Amino acid sequence: MVAENSSVTEFVLAGLTDQPGLQRPLFFLFLGFYMFTVVGNLGLIILIGLNSHLHTPMYFFLYNLSFIDFCYSTVITPKMLVSFVSMRNIISYTGCMTQLFFFLFFVVSESFILSAMAYDRYVAICKPLVYTITMSPQVCLLLLLGVYGMGFAGAMAHTACMVTLTFCADSLVDHYMCDILPLLELSCTSTHVNELVVFIVVGIDIGVPTVTIFISYALILSSIFCIRSTEGRFKAFSTCSSHIIAVALFFGSGAFMYLRPSSLLPMNQGKVSSLFYTTVVPMLNPVIYSLRNKDVKRALKKTLGKKSFS
Repeated sequence: MVAENSSVTEFVLAGLTDQPGLQRPLFFLFLGFYMFTVVGNLGLIILIGLNSHLHTPMYFFLYNLSFIDFCYSTVITPKMLVSFVSMRNIISYTGCMTQLFFFLFFVVSESFILSAMAYDRYVAICKPLVYTITMSPQVCLLLLLGVYGMGFAGAMAHTACMVTLTFCADSLVDHYMCDILPLLELSCTSTHVNELVVFIVVGIDIGVPTVTIFISYALILSSIFCIRSTEGRFKAFSTCSSHIIAVALFFGSGAFMYLRPSSLLPMNQGKVSSLFYTTVVPMLNPVIYSLRNKDVKRALKKTLGKKSFS
């Protein structure tokens, strides 16, 4: 896949930094991050799959969140690691557009899976008597189809607009991956349509889940304050705290990167801020959702056959 109106057949990824003294330490640092991400997310996927008492809507969505985190970290990190050990980190035009598509697909899917998880917590806390009916396997499957459908639509909108641009002789992408904003800077033609698509689509992909999550947790908080027992309130808060932390990290870093005028933040700082949702969030999610989760600890104890996890 090479755009007919583009003279570029390959791009060079600038990487995270051009300082030679930092290349090797950063390689081992992000290799460690990636290994932790892979082990954590695949471990959570296997743990949920092997333990029948985790086959509930909450863990169904967590299973898919771990799958998404594993996939989009794998789309980005290996190529970033190459930039630390290679003089020129070359990626073909086709490879660049493919990386862009799958990165966007999984990132948008994550934003909507987080909103589905918030809705699940709302039903569990505010309408516990009808939880099994409201969050039936059929409903969960429809929600999941909507999650991946929005991911596909968002990724296709951005990628389709990107391939219409003409890229000239300068093929150096000032980033460690093929992302929307650094690619737009290389275009020889007008990017007004692309920038409008970015603002609208990213606005939807962040705005709709954010509103859904905000409304869900506003209703959850109102229900929690009606609980008389302190123990009941604490249990309800602890059920939601992990999700709130994950949502804040993901949407905060994403909005900071894409919903700002490009003139307000230099690309070097933009690369650093993007590390939060491309590297840090996928690595931390398994920890956030399992560290204070008694069900996961019990499943881990059962699976490993150890009594040390109490």
